[in-house]
Amino acid sequence: MIRQAAIFLLIAIAILAAGPVLAAETLPLQKIIDEAQKGDIITPPPGTYKGPIFIDKPITLDGQGKVTINAGGKGSVIVLETDGATIRNMTLLNSGDQHNDLDAGIQVRGDNNVIKDNVIDDTLFGIELQQSSGNIVRRNKIGSKDFHLGVRGDAIRLWYSMRNRITENVIVGSRDLVIWYSAHNEIKNNKISKGRYGLHFMYAKYNLVEGNTIEGNSVGVFLMYSDDVVLTKNRITHALGATGMGIGMKESSNVDITDNQILYAATGIYLDVSPFQPDTTNRIYRNSIAFNNIGIMFLNDWIGNDIKDNRFENNIHQVSVAAFASAKRNIWESNYWDDYEGFDRDQDNVGDYPYDVRVFADRLWMDVPHAAYFKGSPVLTTLDFLERLAPFTEPILMLRDAQPKMDSAFISKPKNDPRRGELRGLGEDFDPFGLKERLKNRK
Repeated sequence: MIRQAAIFLLIAIAILAAGPVLAAETLPLQKIIDEAQKGDIITPPPGTYKGPIFIDKPITLDGQGKVTINAGGKGSVIVLETDGATIRNMTLLNSGDQHNDLDAGIQVRGDNNVIKDNVIDDTLFGIELQQSSGNIVRRNKIGSKDFHLGVRGDAIRLWYSMRNRITENVIVGSRDLVIWYSAHNEIKNNKISKGRYGLHFMYAKYNLVEGNTIEGNSVGVFLMYSDDVVLTKNRITHALGATGMGIGMKESSNVDITDNQILYAATGIYLDVSPFQPDTTNRIYRNSIAFNNIGIMFLNDWIGNDIKDNRFENNIHQVSVAAFASAKRNIWESNYWDDYEGFDRDQDNVGDYPYDVRVFADRLWMDVPHAAYFKGSPVLTTLDFLERLAPFTEPILMLRDAQPKMDSAFISKPKNDPRRGELRGLGEDFDPFGLKERLKNRK
């Protein structure tokens, strides 16, 4: 308490010495931080302070909701290069615009820091973590610079960072929340909207994505070369546009997609050569896949996906394959299909006949992309009927669900935080670049 009182006195003296004619952004916050000791709590008087600010010791910087730091359009607003610091209740504005420098609201280069309850806006990147582990990023509100979407920075960016917890943040209008080469992170209960990729994983393993609301982005969640990820209890909606998709996977293996709502997307789930690793399986269980153009889209005839106990409702096309091919080599079991035309005479909630989907050679809306605009129109509906009435060639069986459910209630029950122990592993062995071996050889 004595130390904190001394810091308050020093701030007050600096303000008085500055005189009434100086603007608030001339207040010497960096000097106060430089003179602070480890463990100090700094609560600056209300006002606007000039950035960038550099923190290299474990202190707490608490703005109490009344302090703004403005970087003046140069560099990052705060550079945090320490372990065990806390930044809370601050408003951080006006970073630089240099992608090479990763100009951000907060650059993190340390472990076990807490960044919470801040407002970050008019910054290129929001919170950027690089080789930083064990940090907590919670309840921040993050915006972006008013650039074209593709050249905005990412709201939160993890690069080679492990065991971080990204929770309860509100992100509007940034490019992506991106996880690069990072393992054992939790991304939970965030609200992400009006961006490009809600969540974007690149070469990132053992991550948990739970309870997020992802709305109005071009893509909800996309996994690229990212294995052992769990996506559960998320609500992903309105991923529209020509390439919009709720959840997409490219060459990703051993992924759990469970208990999600995937609604109002151009494509609900997109699978591109996934799973990729031999003898692995992706599990797609208990999802509501509804009001999409295509429920599940396969790039080609692939194997290894277990698709069980899902709810397919009000999709224009339940399942499709980009090539003239089948998806029947995957497991389709006990799903609810709202266009199933069979009966349940023994009242066991299982259709008496399999649910079969067939693909015909004449797929005008697939072969002529512009024709997709007219899907659902009377003309294409009539053509679709005639195609099934008198097909020119033998149709391919795309999929068969041998025991389709007759009502939409889920059979199995969700489990809390599946594979949590595995996902929370320490991650020391995750080294995609072989950096440890290189450093060992350099010594």
